[in-house]
Amino acid sequence: MTNYTINRMISGAGIDDVDARTREALANQGFGVLTEIDVKATMKKKLDVEMPDYRILGACNPKMAHQAIGMEPRVGAMLPCNVILREVEGGVEVSAIDPVASMQAIENTDLTMVAGQVRDLLAKALEAI
Repeated sequence: MTNYTINRMISGAGIDDVDARTREALANQGFGVLTEIDVKATMKKKLDVEMPDYRILGACNPKMAHQAIGMEPRVGAMLPCNVILREVEGGVEVSAIDPVASMQAIENTDLTMVAGQVRDLLAKALEAI
């Protein structure tokens, strides 16, 4: 199976702390958070089910997104780059989409190169959390 995320486990930390650290690390790599979904709250409201904390941050690097859209106008269907924060035993797991894996359906070598650059920036952000 192809690994489609870049992952990092943050031990002994709460989700609010990891959320703040993740946003800062993303910003330092040129990403902004355009969307956020509190999956735990949504599941409670819509289905009345309990689950551990789970957040989805829709991160975007405007320069890289502009470049990608210029190469493939429909690539916006795959943007922004989602980063999840998931409460697990012992801490919080942070996972970011691997843009190279998500772009495999598009046959465009130049876009694959841009996706590789975005993957490197996301990996640096996760490492810095």
